[in-house]
Amino acid sequence: MLQIVEMELLTTMAKSLVNHPEDVSVKKSERGNTVVLELTVNPEDMGKVIGKGGRRAQAIRSIMKAKYLREGKRVIVDIVG
Repeated sequence: MLQIVEMELLTTMAKSLVNHPEDVSVKKSERGNTVVLELTVNPEDMGKVIGKGGRRAQAIRSIMKAKYLREGKRVIVDIVG
């Protein structure tokens, strides 16, 4: 249940930033103690999700790291267009 909430959080954050929210999806995989979240967006929306100087992408990653810190896990957010 907790992982579903985090995936919904990431999806909601991304959809609020893009012009094509229907193209936003998140895939989750686990490698040992590391959770990998692959955020897929429309290629036209890559710049909006990454932001100037990568600030938005870094903010998204920081929020997700804070959420997984409670579980004692490391998280990687890959943004794919």
